[in-house]
Amino acid sequence: MTDQTDQLEKIVLIRVLRLNALVQGVATGTVVGLTLFLATNWLVLKGGPVVGPHLALLGEYFIGYRVSFLGSFVGLVYGFACGFVAGYLVSLVYNAVAGRQA
Repeated sequence: MTDQTDQLEKIVLIRVLRLNALVQGVATGTVVGLTLFLATNWLVLKGGPVVGPHLALLGEYFIGYRVSFLGSFVGLVYGFACGFVAGYLVSLVYNAVAGRQA
């Protein structure tokens, strides 16, 4: 009886500890994409002689990204994609580690 209880507790613990990689990817992608979108638009609305020189460096990695209103939508897409991949991979690694420890 104790053996079955221990096995059941182990199974429940593993299922509770696991993260849904797809949901984690979508959530992280949404946060990163919206953050980049809002940061870009904040700088565009703020204006000035030189608008966002540091954020403009993302254009070296994200083709088509500029610190402009249209560039904020490009940044939203790239931010979502990069955030999704990062969140998904972190969940996979977390699940692998949590599965070994339980």
